[in-house]
Amino acid sequence: MTVQSRPLWQRFAVFLVPLMAANILQALSGTVNAIYVGQLVGVDALAAVAVFFPILFFLLSFIIGLSSGSTVLIGQAWGARNLVKVKQVAGTTLSAAIALGLVVSLVGGLFTEQIMAVLGAPENIRTLAVGYARIMLISMPGFFVFIVVTSVLRGVGDTITPLFSLILSLMVTMVVTPALILGWVGLPQLGVNAAAVAFVCGFLTVLSFLLIYMRARKMPLAPDAVLLGAMLKPDFKLLGLILRLGVPAGLQMVVSAVSGIVIVGLVNRFGSEATAAYGALGQVMSYVQFPAMSIGIAASIFGAQAIGAGQIDQLDRITRTGFVLNLIITGTLVLMAYLFSERLVALFITDPSVIAVTETLLHVVLWSIVAFGGSVVFSGVMRSSGTVLAPMALSMACILLIELPGAVWLSQTSLGLTGIWVAYAASFLMMLVLQAGWYFFVWKKKTITALV
Repeated sequence: MTVQSRPLWQRFAVFLVPLMAANILQALSGTVNAIYVGQLVGVDALAAVAVFFPILFFLLSFIIGLSSGSTVLIGQAWGARNLVKVKQVAGTTLSAAIALGLVVSLVGGLFTEQIMAVLGAPENIRTLAVGYARIMLISMPGFFVFIVVTSVLRGVGDTITPLFSLILSLMVTMVVTPALILGWVGLPQLGVNAAAVAFVCGFLTVLSFLLIYMRARKMPLAPDAVLLGAMLKPDFKLLGLILRLGVPAGLQMVVSAVSGIVIVGLVNRFGSEATAAYGALGQVMSYVQFPAMSIGIAASIFGAQAIGAGQIDQLDRITRTGFVLNLIITGTLVLMAYLFSERLVALFITDPSVIAVTETLLHVVLWSIVAFGGSVVFSGVMRSSGTVLAPMALSMACILLIELPGAVWLSQTSLGLTGIWVAYAASFLMMLVLQAGWYFFVWKKKTITALV
């Protein structure tokens, strides 16, 4: 994909459809595994898996941050048609991912029991949680490589291969998990550990497939001497730049996760029905947010490619196109969610009173996802130039100074539970205002140059 080929909106669309599908598949993969474990093994097993989730999210925050930093540099190098630099960035990122994965594997494998104790895993599921977590932690080097590979492919404009990779991973998981839980065709019955083993089988199958497929198709990032050389002898100057771009994104994810824990605590005060409503609301919102986040990623990558190609004048068009597509795509999904809110909520909840509560909350907050989508377009384009601290600081300020204190205060007023989602909406709206303000009044006055 080049900056010059085809109209911009068409390139956005071609890039977006596989990316949105991949995001949905990634969410479905976790859902499918949870269904298998909960239905075939039991509630204790599902709880054991849930105990590990905070660790997984924490680790993902940093590896996704690392990947996002490298994607900006790869996009710029790809726009400049500097394939050697593309492979140097990719190889350095892979080397760092493997090194980090080995540390996690060693420390996590040796101290799994202590980690589960610190997390407060209940005694009745402690053994199950330790067994599952140990397999997951030991496998992290391979999983980190999987995340990086699919991310850097998007940096050169390829969203089809990552989509096929996730489809293959999901297919393997859907077969291996029940096979190892039930002991099909003489296989051992592993209980909850089956989910962890299936997870490992999924990404190992994908990595093996990609190794063969990318070399056969002679793809730009296919393993060769340049890429392997960069992995064996990483460029530490490049690594520093990757970390400078990527760490803020990871930190923002961690802050979002912590704020989510606080919000759950506030919701739980209103009783189990409120908690059920929160869960259903989160499911609906996540699927509506996927396109918004995907458009932001696309804007960042197209922006990086334009900067690398020396076409700085394209950045305004990229921003406008991303913003308009967000209004059309995210806006349409939000409108449909309003029109069919009762049916959507009923997919997750059967109690009529809880459905009514969830509908009310959806109506309060859904519109603000369009504002959220606009904010990630502005921040994505700014990040494509290496401006990462300001977008991160603005987003974190909205979370820490509006969403959290607003949720605490409004939930104690006559608004009650509804006040929590009023705070969410206010936070998203302010994100749009602040990101747009910084984009127009500060960032556009800067001289934009390629980083690599």
